[in-house]
Amino acid sequence: MARIALDAMGGDHAPGETVAGAIDAAARGVEVVLVGSEERLSAEMAKHDASLAIVDAPDVIEMADDPSRALREKSQASITVCAKLVAAGEVDGFVSAGSTGAAMAAAAIIIGRTPGVMRPAIATIFPTPGTPTLVLDSGANPEGKPEMLAQFAIMGSVAAQALLGADPPRVGLLSIGEEKGKGRDIERAAYELIEQGPVNFVGNVEGRDVATDKVDVIVTDGFTGNVFLKATEGAASLINSYVLEAVSSLSPEAQAEVFPALAAVKAKLDWETYGGGQLLGVKGSALIAHGSSSRRAIANALMMAHESADKDLPGRLAAALDTSGQTVGA
Repeated sequence: MARIALDAMGGDHAPGETVAGAIDAAARGVEVVLVGSEERLSAEMAKHDASLAIVDAPDVIEMADDPSRALREKSQASITVCAKLVAAGEVDGFVSAGSTGAAMAAAAIIIGRTPGVMRPAIATIFPTPGTPTLVLDSGANPEGKPEMLAQFAIMGSVAAQALLGADPPRVGLLSIGEEKGKGRDIERAAYELIEQGPVNFVGNVEGRDVATDKVDVIVTDGFTGNVFLKATEGAASLINSYVLEAVSSLSPEAQAEVFPALAAVKAKLDWETYGGGQLLGVKGSALIAHGSSSRRAIANALMMAHESADKDLPGRLAAALDTSGQTVGA
């Protein structure tokens, strides 16, 4: 069974929500190792009358810290220690709701990139009709190259097959139109490379296609992907507030009938259902959770990291990239 380290000091609501989430994930069968201040984590667990393994890490990398510098200067920070545990083979992956930059740097520098990977990418799961859709890159690489996007297509295809059961995954390239010649230079060049690659490429897709079952994987650069991610999160939140406003005008009896159905819809749209984004392209399972993650989000992130490690997603990615030979610019 895969063991997952949790940066228990990372996030806006740590360590209270992180420890509670770890306890919930452990109850669902995940072997969790808490990483952080042993004194504070022991005190949190005492509140729940629970007992999980703890690795003491007295320091924390703050959001304002420079990630690379902090990794060098804060060797006993919780994120740093999580990555060291993965690199040493003591755990199979880690989850952090702390500094995204520090988590990415720790994974790439301490755990190491998968051989042949140009740049790791964050893959985020979006709830869509049919099966969910995987979008990458969601923010790891603001500056992209066509070769990177072609490699993301392979990485995303492997992840969608392993985690979402898509077989074979349909891969689309995010652009401003469906026609082959649409988009910037990077999209037009990437189109040619992906089309020649070992994936089930269906061509360009537009932003609205994330709300359909047209593809299983959407590929883009990190800047566009992050804007896309935040825009859809905002739209979902806006729709949710409008629906709640409308329902509040109904009678108590009508509300009692409507709320169960609305709760099911909210669960599908809630980003906490999946916990966070997978960092693909490193030698271990690494999942970056939202800074405001609640107990539920942390538990689901641990479940997702566990599934990724249990299905050997890093190994599958390495094998796929080795077979494809698409490592230009590595």
